[in-house]
Amino acid sequence: MVCRWFGICPLRRLEEKGKISDKWKKEYCSSENNWLNCKRYQFEEKGKYHPDNMLPNGEIDEKLE
Repeated sequence: MVCRWFGICPLRRLEEKGKISDKWKKEYCSSENNWLNCKRYQFEEKGKYHPDNMLPNGEIDEKLE
């Protein structure tokens, strides 16, 4: 099972472009229930704004576009 937001998460696009490592996906997105620890998931579930360059740990990576 994967995160319910997996298909629309902008991190997938950044990963496909080689801008971020797939370690994020392995650690948060597709691990059993680990997405509950993902800050992006938590914000999305609450309807809170979060930028596309926010990583699952909540860090904002200014180098990502």
